[in-house]
Amino acid sequence: MIQRPRGTRDFTPQDMETRRYLEGNFRSTAETYGFREIATPIFEHTELFTLKSGPNIIDEMYAFEDKGGRQIALRPELTAPAMRFFVNDLTNYPRPLKLYYFGQCFRYERPQSGRYREFFQFGAELIGAPNPESDAEVIGLAAALVRGSGLANYNIRIGHIGVLRGRLAAAGVGPEKAPAILQKLDKKMYEEARPIMRDAGMMGEDIEEVIRITQLIGPVDLLQDFPGEASDYLREVFQVLRDYGFTNVQVDLGVVRGLDYYTGIVFEVDAPNLGAEKQVCGGGSYSLTELFGGEKVFSTGFAIGFDRILLALDKEGLNAPEKRLDAYVIPTSEGMRHRAFMITAALRAEGVRTDVDLMRRNVGKNFKYADAARARFVVVVGDKEAAEGAVTVRDLSTGEQRVVPIEELPSVVKA
Repeated sequence: MIQRPRGTRDFTPQDMETRRYLEGNFRSTAETYGFREIATPIFEHTELFTLKSGPNIIDEMYAFEDKGGRQIALRPELTAPAMRFFVNDLTNYPRPLKLYYFGQCFRYERPQSGRYREFFQFGAELIGAPNPESDAEVIGLAAALVRGSGLANYNIRIGHIGVLRGRLAAAGVGPEKAPAILQKLDKKMYEEARPIMRDAGMMGEDIEEVIRITQLIGPVDLLQDFPGEASDYLREVFQVLRDYGFTNVQVDLGVVRGLDYYTGIVFEVDAPNLGAEKQVCGGGSYSLTELFGGEKVFSTGFAIGFDRILLALDKEGLNAPEKRLDAYVIPTSEGMRHRAFMITAALRAEGVRTDVDLMRRNVGKNFKYADAARARFVVVVGDKEAAEGAVTVRDLSTGEQRVVPIEELPSVVKA
């Protein structure tokens, strides 16, 4: 047999019901917040991603040369394509421009629990309004998506990259050396960060103070020990989130997302029941448009690991509402087959989820199949009932059955 490629998955009908339910939930929530959907190609020019994340990302991508000699890559994430689309075609749209997207991404990495080479992201971007209320709007949407998914155990941690950048600058670290330090601090790789900080001219006390700051998590009150514009900005974001009714948020000054294009607010959402790989969402404010040939525009966005949210929900024992077949139509004889098809068509035209015997089984086997398919009702099309312009309807959950006139059948099944 030909197996599926490593790091990919097949999804059963039950899997897809769960996935479509969550996807629909996410779309509805995003649109409630005034965000509108976009879609971008699954493959892009490789340069789009190396400009954003550096040349080393090629090792993590499905990158190749196409038949025209162009360097192409399957998209490893969706932010860069969204901003490329904005620069190409959307710059004249009214701002703030609120966009969301959902789709497959691809990374060539070692598959493990909750991590695949083909995976799915849901994300959003708010373009063109660099202020606390815009950041709070985006964080609020991310929080609403996670809460609306049904996940009970999660944490939202918000920081501001300006706090650590300010401390590094005060210790004599120039802007050209700060990114390498922030990248290590973001991943809590302190033993690797210390020599880089020493090489940048930092003293021992300053180094340990910076590390201590990255370990601070708590209520917004802890910002009083860090006066400055970044802390004031964070307070305003928290105030708007409180206005929106979100209280499950913490300050985490160790969230720095050490990439150059992040400009201010950064945040992450964790699901502790996932263990060490607990992050399900990450985002922040950034500026990428100038890298892609556009004017400098500030944006705030996030990406949710769709598969990781599903894994966290599964660990909490939550399942999507089951989509059941409303009616299964059974002809009792060869002469009733075409009448059964017409009744099936009439039910489907009324929006009733309906199936019909296609295997020419006997009535007993058809009832067993209808029960296995978890149909709510069986509609029996027999000669006697046909003469009366009716059918027999059995409720499979109660066993009750009755004769129903054809014209009343859709309303009976819907009820």
